Amino acid sequence: IFNTTAEESAVMRLARRLPDMPTSTRVMPVQSALALAYFVNGETGLKQTTEVNWTGRTLTAEELAVIVPIPETALDDSQYPVWDMVYPEVRTAFGRAIDAAVLFGTNAPASWPTAILTAAGAAGSTVQLGAGADVYDDLLDTGGVFGLVEADGYAVTGCLADVTMKARLRGLRDANGQPIFMRTPQEAGMYELDGVPLVFPMNGSMNVASAHLFAGDWRQLVYAVRNDISFKVFTEGVIQDAGGNIVYNLMQQDLVALRVVFRLGFQIANPVNRLNSTTQYPFAVLIP
Repeated sequence: IFNTTAEESAVMRLARRLPDMPTSTRVMPVQSALALAYFVNGETGLKQTTEVNWTGRTLTAEELAVIVPIPETALDDSQYPVWDMVYPEVRTAFGRAIDAAVLFGTNAPASWPTAILTAAGAAGSTVQLGAGADVYDDLLDTGGVFGLVEADGYAVTGCLADVTMKARLRGLRDANGQPIFMRTPQEAGMYELDGVPLVFPMNGSMNVASAHLFAGDWRQLVYAVRNDISFKVFTEGVIQDAGGNIVYNLMQQDLVALRVVFRLGFQIANPVNRLNSTTQYPFAVLIP
């Protein structure tokens, strides 16, 4: 059997996982005011006070689910394990949905943070491809996406990029015409930018018409699982659409249905820092 390789969420590979959620919501304290220190004016000068404060940001577990109906005859007559083929496909579909929601806001739950592409645009943290002398400038120079993240007081810990960026990086040359990103055979499966991992999602979540690359401090993007992925097989029952119409009748149509459910929540911490405490944002995006 030839099929595409199953790939789950690229965002979850880079983001920071918090302990599982015991309830549907969790309040995460995020620092909102930093301490300051002052020199005392002379021997009798007054010592000044400072404020240290935190604000709460809520993670809300939202449900991601799908039902896969399969005819019983297909299961009986199949020469290969159907369920073993379905499971990784569903996990890939979940990964695609999560990545598209977090990065682009596609079908994102209202309780999840603003999509990174939208929030980066509002924070002035986007760079248009071709704005610099070449792709290297767009990525790593002062006005590039790395520079924007660092100017906001964060260090880039990883990048997500559309697979077409591979060719753009391979094509970069120095003044002598030598490739900038040289690789050895032992490193053929790894890509890095300035020493941080560069991931190319292959689950179809990247929308190259809206963004080429996301760079940022992925430690600020956190998620927590309420219920891990669960599978349940049904042999009886009906499946209805949003209008209440019966789409499938398992008993009458001799169908078996696999129901898959996953509950998790996302949030962006984005605490104040000593380089930028007003307009900071931990991500920047390379846009078309």
